Amino acid sequence: MATRPKRRRLAKTGESSSKTQTCKAFPQDPSVPATNEDRSRWKGFCEIESEPAFFNVMLREFGVEDVRVQEVVSLDSEMLAYLPVALLNIVNNIPGLKLGDHLQQFKEFTADFTPALRGDAIGNFEFIKTIHNSFARKMDMLNADLQLKNDASVRKKSKAKDSDEDNAGFHFIAFVPVQDKVWKLDGLERQPQNLGDSRPIISDDWVSQVAPEIETRMAQYEDGQIEFAILSLVQEPLTKLVADLAENVKGIAAVRQRLVQVQCGQGRPQSESTEGRNLAEQDTVVGPCERYRLSPEAIDQAALSPELEKQLKSDDITDLEAAIQHLNTTQASIRASIRDEVKAIQADDDRAASRRNDKGMLAIGLLQVLERMGRLRIFMESACCS
Repeated sequence: MATRPKRRRLAKTGESSSKTQTCKAFPQDPSVPATNEDRSRWKGFCEIESEPAFFNVMLREFGVEDVRVQEVVSLDSEMLAYLPVALLNIVNNIPGLKLGDHLQQFKEFTADFTPALRGDAIGNFEFIKTIHNSFARKMDMLNADLQLKNDASVRKKSKAKDSDEDNAGFHFIAFVPVQDKVWKLDGLERQPQNLGDSRPIISDDWVSQVAPEIETRMAQYEDGQIEFAILSLVQEPLTKLVADLAENVKGIAAVRQRLVQVQCGQGRPQSESTEGRNLAEQDTVVGPCERYRLSPEAIDQAALSPELEKQLKSDDITDLEAAIQHLNTTQASIRASIRDEVKAIQADDDRAASRRNDKGMLAIGLLQVLERMGRLRIFMESACCS
């Protein structure tokens, strides 16, 4: 769950010194898009919009498998977890999740660290930082540095601690079920908070323990004062779909083999049957297929359903052909769903690529054209009034 306070106007104090500091960090023209060298030299972590597509791409590049991020419309009970900004709080607490080499090594290395030390380790984890900041545009980094400097200047003058609202800016709070309890993981708190009681949670209903916490927090603020975004981390649909396709392909092969056995046993010729023509007409997948991400290993590991196992004992040719026809129809639906999921993944990649493309120079060029045409002031006044 992300909480976002309204943006504050930047204080005027320290503006000239900020400019000097900026020049040291980015000696070239600030309007020039950030380079990989700029991002690697920058010490911060850029703010990223609460966009599931960006987080999905980051997860894949981290090496995490079989999960995806989606927006939450209602607090139902089909979620695995809510997503924190760094993603690590959740993925490191999902048993059996494939994290990839880098995250797995990091998890093992920091296993005995305190939460504070682990947080410091994340900040120094170049692998995570590089992927995260690949979304950073030059203006993101400049604004972050300027905001930090002005906040420090204000705190120095006021000699007062930050308010809760200041601390809450642009961060995510994670909720995860771990070891029969629900935990709240907030980077602004020193320790994880146990939201459950001593009784084990019900795996399909743990969100009911989280909902009151979220609703109470949202109710603390007036409408429009804070923007909330709720995201969930769920199993990647494509994983199950490919597994379903593997089971289907294995089932078709088994029924076809049984059909041949029955035909031979009854002395019937093995000519092209109706089911064989249907396979060709429907483009049915009958083996490994790269297009649908179906590997030989997935087919070998697939298990047939008890219902199909029972059908394989039949000696009725009509029943066996009907079984194959049913499998064909089912597979057509599975293939369509896989294509949809592959398109969704590509859409995520496209959105991430667009976000990583720094369009600052283009925006400046457009503003310069408007200024030469004498329409910049009109454009700005129109934008302010809309």
